[in-house]
Amino acid sequence: MEDTKMEDSSNQREMSHEEMPETHSKGGLITMPFIIANESFEKVASYGLVPNMILYLIKDYHMGVAKGTNILFFWQAATNFTPILGAFVADSYLGRFLTIGLGSICSLLGMILLWLTAMVPQSKPPPCDLMTQTCSSPTSAQMTLLFSSFVLISLGAGGVRPCSLAFGADQLDRRDNPKNVRVLESFFGWYYASAAISVLIALTGIVYIQDQFGYRVGFGVPAILMLLSALVFFLASPFYLKQQASKSLLTGFVQVIIVAYKNRNLTFPLPNSTASYHHKRDSNVVAPTDKLRFLNKACIIKNPEQDIALDGSAANPWSLCTVEQVEELKALIKVLPLWSTGIIMSINLSQNSFPVLQASSMDRHLTKKFQIPAGSYGMFNIISLALWVIFYDRAILPMASKIKGKPVRIGVKLRMGIGLFLTCIAMVVSAIVENARRKEAIRSGFQNNPTAVVKMSAMWLVPQFCLNGFAEAFTAIGQTEFFYSELPKSMSSIAAALFGLGLAVANVLASVVVSIIDDITSKGGKESWVSSNINKGRIDNYYWVLAILSFINLFYYFLCAWAYGPTGRQATKVKSMGG
Repeated sequence: MEDTKMEDSSNQREMSHEEMPETHSKGGLITMPFIIANESFEKVASYGLVPNMILYLIKDYHMGVAKGTNILFFWQAATNFTPILGAFVADSYLGRFLTIGLGSICSLLGMILLWLTAMVPQSKPPPCDLMTQTCSSPTSAQMTLLFSSFVLISLGAGGVRPCSLAFGADQLDRRDNPKNVRVLESFFGWYYASAAISVLIALTGIVYIQDQFGYRVGFGVPAILMLLSALVFFLASPFYLKQQASKSLLTGFVQVIIVAYKNRNLTFPLPNSTASYHHKRDSNVVAPTDKLRFLNKACIIKNPEQDIALDGSAANPWSLCTVEQVEELKALIKVLPLWSTGIIMSINLSQNSFPVLQASSMDRHLTKKFQIPAGSYGMFNIISLALWVIFYDRAILPMASKIKGKPVRIGVKLRMGIGLFLTCIAMVVSAIVENARRKEAIRSGFQNNPTAVVKMSAMWLVPQFCLNGFAEAFTAIGQTEFFYSELPKSMSSIAAALFGLGLAVANVLASVVVSIIDDITSKGGKESWVSSNINKGRIDNYYWVLAILSFINLFYYFLCAWAYGPTGRQATKVKSMGG
């Protein structure tokens, strides 16, 4: 996914090789098992903690469903946002090796703290009094310990996840190797395969251990895996090719905004006066475009003698930017409306807590002796996504191309639209299934017993997970491809970060939606829709709200797609036809 990111830093690599000729003896395939193992262990450990966490907060910390869900939404938001900070720190200050190393240590410390909450009785509230039916709330110190573990795990993810792929590619990227492209392609394939397998192991193996052996073992295993992750990574330190940190794109964006504001009173040069704009040497772009024209003032040369250094660069990058910097920021601003259309889908995908509570109250047996853990049903999302990608790439496109006699592909904007429609249907199905589950619970006399198991198979939850998996395959992959094709090659790291940023925003908004619904529906002493007793609550109505928001978002997407105009590939095709 981030193969173009290597082009962004090729100049830096060439410089590093010139400065350190011995680096040719470092890197290579020998480092791959260590890098992939580090990422895989981190994913298994961290993803395995999420599904059952809502049950841990409810049973051991005596939290309500709404409060526990909100805490998990904010934790997921932090975990999705910190990789953006991690990428910035790695690019600008520490380099990828140190960032991954520190991230691994942070994750390990966080998981050890979380494991201690299960091991030390004083670290959480005492069990509820069955006689008086009263439960003690956690103290400030107990909550601080729990939140500290969440923060450290999120910081760890922020160090490992944004750098691991690029760090691995750094070890293999040899421009003088005729098989360089094939080697990188193979690495990316193995990297994503290991990532998918890691998530599946987390959603099945780790969740199963927690269900069968409790949280003492269930939190201890991820901590051990994270210890292995850190040890494996540092073990290969002498073999790594370690690139130095360089200027970050995010810094460049901030510079453009600040310099444009500083120069807000400057008058624009004459239309054909390209010499008045600062650009890189040998650049094809010598003047900015007219779109978002106010940003163009960031690259206007006021005094050539003072503004330009002897090597042709800006004497002070906080007083003068290049045309390329300005155009990169414009390209980012242009894709933001279409980026925002994926947030609602990400909100739907982040609904982990409620399906776990639903599954735990349904019949999960596949055989008389084996039942699927309540937290493992999310694996159907991953499985359906993977199967569709394989089927689409290996069967549908080749067959369609053979029938038409020419290469066939579904346009990226059409794929994004299909995914947003499928996530609407997924929420409708979720609401219908929950309504049926709740009616069965009430019919069985379980209205006041949320832990009772109704005579309804939990496999009825699978269709909504599969639909969301297909939606993710269309929209998430389509969005990532869209960002890569529309943004300049120098912004490939930003293209990768945008989807993670969308997930972080979605997690925060999901928490806001839950809080609003909880506040509105519980007024006047009424039972909240997101009540701790899901048989008294109305999670089905909550799903209907998400379905309505999803349909509104679909029309918003149509508007944004129309306003954006043709994508880069479509525009190129039109130009070639016109020529």
